[in-house]
Amino acid sequence: MGEVILGGEAVAAGVVTRHELRCSYQTIHRGVYVRKDADVSFRDRAVAAWLASRRKGVVAGAAAAALHGVAWVEPAQPIEVTGVKCAAQKGLVFRTERIADDEIIYLAGLPVTTRTRTAFDLGRRPNRYQSLARLDALMWNQHFSIDEVTALAQRYPRAAGVGQLRDLLPLVDAGAATPRQSRIRLCLLDNGFPRPLTQIAVLVGSRPVAFLDMGWPEFMVAVEDGGDVARLRMLEAMGWIVIQVLADDCPVEWLARVEAALVARGCVVEIADAA
Repeated sequence: MGEVILGGEAVAAGVVTRHELRCSYQTIHRGVYVRKDADVSFRDRAVAAWLASRRKGVVAGAAAAALHGVAWVEPAQPIEVTGVKCAAQKGLVFRTERIADDEIIYLAGLPVTTRTRTAFDLGRRPNRYQSLARLDALMWNQHFSIDEVTALAQRYPRAAGVGQLRDLLPLVDAGAATPRQSRIRLCLLDNGFPRPLTQIAVLVGSRPVAFLDMGWPEFMVAVEDGGDVARLRMLEAMGWIVIQVLADDCPVEWLARVEAALVARGCVVEIADAA
């Protein structure tokens, strides 16, 4: 972790000389520096983004989610800063959206959107699949109130993407362990399947021997993001039909397998045409 500074401010305060700034520091953003030998953390990048806003903005979006402890945020993710108007810079996304005082929390002195406001922002961004995955990850990390996010949507009814947010909120599931599980679940829902349960415990007596990614336990049909052969054989021996979805599988094909499995177990499903 490195100490991030505003170059001009640090020179004026006598913290560094111009020579030291030039020789021993590297630029992160315009006017923002960190020592060349520093191990720059994600939080350092967030601090640098805030300093680039001249301490006027609030860290938001995926960056805020990461600071709240959410996994699955890419290390190179651009840092989003809201509530401020600044010139565009590489690695930064500045937004002029309104933000109220009750939507801001301070984490080690850094202004960050609250968990509720972070969910409000994540659910409105383009790409429904990514938005739901990030909402699921936020809920997996620590539950947030759907009602409170809905109240924010009522506070800002004309905010960009608020319609998508309202559609996604009922689908948020804290049982999605990875972004791919979220995408698989949304693909099922988009194609007319009944909503699957997540993290289904498979018991032998009272002892869980496996947790299924998602499925319909009343029909003993499950959908798994990948998986290994030994696990698959164990589950099949217990009476489960398990459809494994690999990264390069065509949605049309694996959705058809899910439909066939459910129909075989007595569930009537009519799926839409998969994209």
